[in-house]
Amino acid sequence: MIDSTTSHHSHRDGHATAAPAPADVRADRRRLIEAIRALRRLLDKRRPFELTDRRRLNHEARKRSRAEATHGKSLHRIAERQTRQERSLARRLNGLDGRRDHQERQALAVLRRESVERTLRGSRLTASDVNGIGSGLVRALAAQGITTAADFTRVSWGRAPNGKGGEVLYIHRAQGRKVHINGIGEHRGRPLMEWRRAALARAEARAPRELPPDERHRIAEIIEAERTRLQGELAQAPGTAEAARAEAVQLHTEVLGRLTAVEREAARRAAERRAEFDTMAEQLLTLQAELTAHMDRHGDAGRRIRRAQTRALRPLPENAPVPAAPIPAVIPAPRTPLTLTKTEAGAGTKDQAQARTKAEAPTPVAAPTPSPGTRASLGWLLPILYFGFTTLVGVGELGDNTAPLGLMICSRLFAFAATAELLRLWVPRRNWRTPGPMPSGTGPQAFGVFLALTAAGMFADEKSDVFLIACVTSVLAAALLVTGARLRWKEREGAAGGTTTPFG
Repeated sequence: MIDSTTSHHSHRDGHATAAPAPADVRADRRRLIEAIRALRRLLDKRRPFELTDRRRLNHEARKRSRAEATHGKSLHRIAERQTRQERSLARRLNGLDGRRDHQERQALAVLRRESVERTLRGSRLTASDVNGIGSGLVRALAAQGITTAADFTRVSWGRAPNGKGGEVLYIHRAQGRKVHINGIGEHRGRPLMEWRRAALARAEARAPRELPPDERHRIAEIIEAERTRLQGELAQAPGTAEAARAEAVQLHTEVLGRLTAVEREAARRAAERRAEFDTMAEQLLTLQAELTAHMDRHGDAGRRIRRAQTRALRPLPENAPVPAAPIPAVIPAPRTPLTLTKTEAGAGTKDQAQARTKAEAPTPVAAPTPSPGTRASLGWLLPILYFGFTTLVGVGELGDNTAPLGLMICSRLFAFAATAELLRLWVPRRNWRTPGPMPSGTGPQAFGVFLALTAAGMFADEKSDVFLIACVTSVLAAALLVTGARLRWKEREGAAGGTTTPFG
């Protein structure tokens, strides 16, 4: 604090007080003026400080909004994940009966295939079984690995192995390789295949038609174990989702706690700085009161100092109130800057200066609620693109039709207004920071505009007789527009809590 007092020359024994010298009066007054100037220079920094502090509060509010939006999206993802998991588990549980039948059919098919394979391997090829194939051909087939009905699958015609002569008969082995046996052609290959088909028919007739009881019991146990596991997962799904929600809430609480700690520390420093400004303002009031008293006591000190003392006594400009930002209730609101005015003579005490200062109590603001994360649908791009296209091409102008000039202008303006309105409503609601559904009544209004443009195109079409349909479409469009405006008016009235007009 800058202390400056006037000089008092008096005798201690009660004699008459001697008048101070003019030089001393001017020196004392200059000291007061210089002290006031110094305080004014310091107090000039208050307005930038208040603006910086307001930006800080807005930045903290944006951080809290982002934290709430992130928390809302996390809860929304957890709910969607739980719904998908429960639907998947329910679908798998419902399909277990069909899965059991499928596994039984597969097991029966494997059992029959193995039985047929065993039977075919037991059907050995002999000269007495196939007409036209003697023991020499049987030995030639055995030399190529064909001894039973399971060793080959079919026969086919192809070029000779040496590339000479015509086509010869090939026997396809079960392993995939084909061989040619000299002496086996069309007349001997047909009985060989008939013998295999007969052996295959006998093997399929002897194959089991049903599963054994132990195999059915094994498959039923597998299905029941799977059912028990899925039911357990389905029962644990709500608990898992609740644990994820609790973890998200804990993380959100930690984030808010860190934000609150930072905000409290910043608010504490701002309050200390604001208190310093208040103290300097009180000192300025005191010095101005002392300067006024000095002027009343000693009068004019000269022309050169008159202007300086007039500027020193002028009041500080009152700081305009800064709009309040949505800050949490735990953060104190900024104190109202002091209003400095010229004081009367002798009113330079600290108590009188504090009496002129009015402090505003902080207004608690409720903390914002988490955002659900629901955004406007992408389907709104269809009417936006349609109205944008109509803005370019108009209505009733495609093909050989020529619309009147008034309809060309009005239709484009109408479509442009619809496009701009839908973009104004849709773009902010698609932003992840400000998600939300489209206002109630927007759908009927958009469809009404579409029908109105369609009816205008019908009226402009002179080649087709659609006047009655155009009239009905116009009435329906007007009804939809009025209905949409009414719905939006009700929603706006419910949000504002007062009475408004549908188009206000």
